[in-house]
Amino acid sequence: MDKVIVAKELSLAYDKDEMIIKEVSFTIESGSFVFITGASGSGKSTLLKSIYGALKPHNGSLLVGGVELKGVSKSKLNLLRRHLGIVFQDYKLINEWDIDKNISLPLIIGGYEKGVTQKQVEKLLKHVRLKHQSGKYPRELSGGEQQRVAMARALAHNPIMVLADEPTGNLDDYSAQLIWELLKGANEQLGTTIVVVTHRIPQTLNVDYRHFHIEYGNIHEVH
Repeated sequence: MDKVIVAKELSLAYDKDEMIIKEVSFTIESGSFVFITGASGSGKSTLLKSIYGALKPHNGSLLVGGVELKGVSKSKLNLLRRHLGIVFQDYKLINEWDIDKNISLPLIIGGYEKGVTQKQVEKLLKHVRLKHQSGKYPRELSGGEQQRVAMARALAHNPIMVLADEPTGNLDDYSAQLIWELLKGANEQLGTTIVVVTHRIPQTLNVDYRHFHIEYGNIHEVH
């Protein structure tokens, strides 16, 4: 199985005097479902940021989709990001755009035809059970509904990998369950690699997964 992420002696820091992640090595295979856990401030979100290139490696090597992120050029990073879906804890929706246009953002960036984009948006709105909210703006939706829009946006361009940072942290049970089902569906039906940072792995999610735990800057796999 192809490795979609390869970290070798990877160190991450915002301030060069304080390493948050210290010389960790791990691999994630294409098509895996991966949970990353750890206490608040342990470096979970920092690690996720490095995977989509928002934080460059301080030391060591980080290959994502065959692209070395240490010293990566902006154009190469933008190209890689076209194949990633990212779900943020605070949604990061564009408030001036209706939810249909928000979902279509990766398709617009990818240069898809208008008809294809429209069809995909309609399909995804139905998929996240928000068809009845079509045309509304993010501020008109609940937090749970906004996160479902963010999830639809992350899946719009059929990415090879979805990175999700505490995707159900502030959600009601219905929306949280729906988010987990969408991630599971993308993994099982499309072979999408899923990497989720979370405080708690859902007990009801029936999926074959790997579990990495971060503690004191180190990462180890929990079996």
